[in-house]
Amino acid sequence: MPENRSHHDSPDDRGAIGTERLGFYTLGGHVSDPRIMLDELARAEDLGLGRAFISERLNVKEACALSGAAGAATDRIGITTAATNINTRHSAVTAAFATTMHRLTRGRFTLGVGRGLRPQIAGLGLAQTTTAQLDEFAQLMRRLWRGEKISEYSGALGHFPSMQLDSTFDEHIPLATTAFGPATLAMAGRSYDVVVLHTFFSDETTARAVQTVKESATRAGRDPDTVQVWSCLATVDDELDEKTRLRRTVGRLATYLQLYGDLMVSTNRWDPALLTRFRESDVVGGLSGWADAVGDAETFQRLGEVVPTDWLACAATGSPRQCAAGVRAQFDLGVDGVIMHGATPDELASTVREFGAH
Repeated sequence: MPENRSHHDSPDDRGAIGTERLGFYTLGGHVSDPRIMLDELARAEDLGLGRAFISERLNVKEACALSGAAGAATDRIGITTAATNINTRHSAVTAAFATTMHRLTRGRFTLGVGRGLRPQIAGLGLAQTTTAQLDEFAQLMRRLWRGEKISEYSGALGHFPSMQLDSTFDEHIPLATTAFGPATLAMAGRSYDVVVLHTFFSDETTARAVQTVKESATRAGRDPDTVQVWSCLATVDDELDEKTRLRRTVGRLATYLQLYGDLMVSTNRWDPALLTRFRESDVVGGLSGWADAVGDAETFQRLGEVVPTDWLACAATGSPRQCAAGVRAQFDLGVDGVIMHGATPDELASTVREFGAH
């Protein structure tokens, strides 16, 4: 089986930016048939993409089931959950899931975790995940993967009387986390192997995030080149119809502003007055749900009038060649990989060909 290029790449490999440093989210958005993933993964391997990311929704996108299917259906591409939660399964169950995937894929799996959406976590009756818990979780996973028996564990994650997976284990499984703010980015640099940024980050924000992660890794005594930062760049070329393009740009950003607009604005250092204008607009007030799920062409046109143009510019749009140039420009900001967000491998084919050609 071909070796997967992951966070173990040597610094000498970093100058060659090929399609193996590109990724995509499988089963993006609202889906009802998870088997679509199998065709997407086959196409992604044909295109030479390096990594498939799996997001989790509590419908037909349960991460463990999808990961197992993805591992069995592929031979080369890396598989990363980005992200599942650390508090919806027992830590030992999550560790066993990751070990199973690690061996199933011969080392192509990365366990990616995050905080989850606040309203959903609250609705499940669970406490919100803290940065300290994410930090502690990474250390706990590595102890379990080393075969340690952990007795009377008490910490930010809770109290565990006794945990052990297998005393013979000596697994080296990459850990990823999604990150927004500086404290989480710094923690990720200390404790994680892969950091996944959010969509619609400005160039300045992306470069600043990379710097935060790498500097934190260095302070922790780690080689910063072993900590990968993946940007998440909305990639929407003009081969798509206009309504789809608007849904995946205006509609998607509007949805993020509905969900956690204050965090998006503060992270990007955007003008909060423009967020207030967005929230108070008639078109946003008239939405019956998340913009990208309920909007029609007219709604997206109206949303485009209240979402600032420079905020929407934090994406790769235009011809496939222009999109490929936008993707490649992300590497100038210091990232190690780019997730081309919001499109299937079939939809990305022209952009990926242009990326490889230029």
